[in-house]
Amino acid sequence: MKRMNKRAKAALSLMIGLALVLTACSGANDAKSDGTVTITHYTIDSPDRTFVEKLIPDFEKKHPNIKVKVTKAPYEQFDSKLQSSIAAKNAPDVTSHWGYGGFMEYYNKGILADLTEIMKSDNFKASDYSIPEDVMNIYKVDGKTYGIPLNSYVTVMLYNKDLFDKAGLAYPPTNYEDKSWTFEKMVDYAAKMTVDSKDLSKAQYGVDFGWGERDQRPQYFNGNVYSEDTWTNGGKPTAVNLTKPEVVQAYKTIYGLIWDKKVSPTPAFSKSVSGQFGDPFLSGKIGMSVVGSWSLASAKDFSFKVGVAAVPQGPNKKVRSVLYVDPLFVLKDSKHPKEAYEWIKYLISTEVQEKSIELSGGNPPVNQKAAEKYYSNFEGIDPKQIKEVYEGAFKYGFESYNHLISGYSQINELFINELASVENGEKKVEEVLPGIQDKLSKLIQRTNKQ
Repeated sequence: MKRMNKRAKAALSLMIGLALVLTACSGANDAKSDGTVTITHYTIDSPDRTFVEKLIPDFEKKHPNIKVKVTKAPYEQFDSKLQSSIAAKNAPDVTSHWGYGGFMEYYNKGILADLTEIMKSDNFKASDYSIPEDVMNIYKVDGKTYGIPLNSYVTVMLYNKDLFDKAGLAYPPTNYEDKSWTFEKMVDYAAKMTVDSKDLSKAQYGVDFGWGERDQRPQYFNGNVYSEDTWTNGGKPTAVNLTKPEVVQAYKTIYGLIWDKKVSPTPAFSKSVSGQFGDPFLSGKIGMSVVGSWSLASAKDFSFKVGVAAVPQGPNKKVRSVLYVDPLFVLKDSKHPKEAYEWIKYLISTEVQEKSIELSGGNPPVNQKAAEKYYSNFEGIDPKQIKEVYEGAFKYGFESYNHLISGYSQINELFINELASVENGEKKVEEVLPGIQDKLSKLIQRTNKQ
């Protein structure tokens, strides 16, 4: 070095600097000199999601060239942290719509990788993983695949057998083809189990009708809040129908269960009895609960005998259940999409999906072979009944709006805030829907331009 002139020394320093930068970039790309790469799986910081960390050693043993790192965030921070990482050019490789936003929101923001060619070159068949084709199609746009289903929740009816027995009522059926089980009959049953009292120690209610999100509930009653083109143009409604008679009547029926017929709990009552699990049904003071099947995971915590039944037949003969199918996405900025795809295939395999049921505390697998084990996972509930309810829910199901509508996180917040006065009994449906119609139309116009 002493013999070099200043120019030579400067050139050498520049070469060394460039080498260090290239080495750093190589590290940033998570690629090692031996061909090993590291992919990042981003999820919610919750035991029913972070259990995947326990699967990593087995996957890495079977795929020695791939390392998996799990990053996580609380539910309420999931979307914001994902957007921040994308903006910082540090996007994870694999994730799902586990926050407020959904598939169409991700798709329209252009953050999802098109997996079609990777799957085609691998000769991927949904049947090899026992995934129903119609479920697989949920995450296709114009014939291209942007997500591979992992878990499949549905709407179910849970009921308190003790309250049914006390009221002398026959248990509701699990067979969706039993057309005698109607919405009207459910309300009649609910009335016979209701004790509407200001004394919380005496009060109990017949039904908690938590069917879908607030903007989807009219669908059960044959009312459509959004124009039909929403489902074919990337989840962007061109019209809002909140003031149409059938939609207004649907909301009047829903909130009439609380304030007119008084067979459903008020928000204040539900909050007072929900306890640490946040589910008023667990209090033993509600006869029937129409809810997502994730509530089955609390079966061990019930202090009463519980049953599962079909959602009753409503005015909409084709739709009786909301489907909540969680897929796995590879993000567009992933540096290792093929390796990320291998990790997804591993997670949807029959063996791993069966193992995941126990590790997660009861996540329902999309793999229908593994689902047989899931149906047997709930103490005190006949596996055949859970299977029949699931099969009926898929037959009469429609995917959750939060997965299909663009900009849904803002839409959902709008409905929660604007309908609060109706839910609390302060205003009538007819008073608030025109205002929501106006605000929602303007919100969607802004979203559609983005």
